[in-house]
Amino acid sequence: MKYTRLIIGIAAILVTLWVIIGEQMTAASANAVVNAPVATLRSPIAGTLELQAHALGARLSQNELLATVTDTRADTTRLADLQLELETLDAGINRIQAQIAALSRERDTLLQRSETFTKARLAELEAELAEARIRRDLLQRGDAYASAAPGGEATFDESGRAGTPHASALALSHARERVETLQIARDALQQGVFLGDGYNDAPFSEQRRIQLDAQIAELGLARIEASAKTAALERRITRARQTQGLESRSELRAPAADMLYWETLQADAVTVQRGDPLIRVVDCGQSIITLSVTERVFNTLRVGQDASFRFTGQSHVYPATVGRLAGSGARSIYANLAVAPSEKHLERFDVTLLAPDLNADPELGCAIGRTGRAFFDGRPLDLFRHWFN
Repeated sequence: MKYTRLIIGIAAILVTLWVIIGEQMTAASANAVVNAPVATLRSPIAGTLELQAHALGARLSQNELLATVTDTRADTTRLADLQLELETLDAGINRIQAQIAALSRERDTLLQRSETFTKARLAELEAELAEARIRRDLLQRGDAYASAAPGGEATFDESGRAGTPHASALALSHARERVETLQIARDALQQGVFLGDGYNDAPFSEQRRIQLDAQIAELGLARIEASAKTAALERRITRARQTQGLESRSELRAPAADMLYWETLQADAVTVQRGDPLIRVVDCGQSIITLSVTERVFNTLRVGQDASFRFTGQSHVYPATVGRLAGSGARSIYANLAVAPSEKHLERFDVTLLAPDLNADPELGCAIGRTGRAFFDGRPLDLFRHWFN
């Protein structure tokens, strides 16, 4: 019994020493801070700044309005030029339409004249053809009055053609030729072709109407072309108005969800220039853990290595992995992070951890700036910590 108690006591002392030494000798960070990238919103145009009422550290939703920049002196010269060009095209289209209307009226008048002339000419040919048939029939029956002429000389009718000769056979041949000629002229006229001495295949009114149809067709093509140019110009004006609207007033909105209103870089109602920084916001969805370690621990780490993180004063442990090994003098990598490093931090070796479960924890929200410790090896009390977790 006496030796048993001694053995148990010695074992307890050894276990205690193992726990104490194991906890102290485990590779761990001196300090660790929850950090996140910062986005700087800049003015897209020059104008007067109008900030919305947001408290520092306020949680932002996606596309939430943060500020507006208004330029009351935006350049409208380009838009005015495009509008003048559009008005010129509209005036040209109106002129073309007026010309088409005038030519159409003249064409309709000529069409009526041509139809009247065609009907009258057709009636004339029908009358001449009827008279020629009567003369032919009389000659065929041997009518003396149709074959004889006083003085034995040829006569001339009103058309200028040679009149009926004295010779009976010759007179009959001439009468038949006259009937056939008139029939050909009548049939051609019914098909729209004019035949006769001193005529073209169409009268002047018909020729003029054809010319007007060609001019109207050309004007119609010019109107279609002008309408296409007008449509293209209207699209350009629409884009110019949109561009002018963007150039005269611009809104700054939260680029993503889970963001914090971090810093105001300009005062309200001041005049800002294009590219001036206005607001800084923190992207909590991209939270990381920045920490520093000794050179001995740093040289044992590698990217992707498992690690763990625990907030100061809490027992819950968050799994993590090594995301970046920046080493000593890592001041430049903190230019776009919310929490800057301390001087002691920069004297050691910088390490960055990725902890997805930390970002997904709804109870923490956006824990930027909270501190803790990171561990890279297993510790004797990890089993009990898992039980408590």
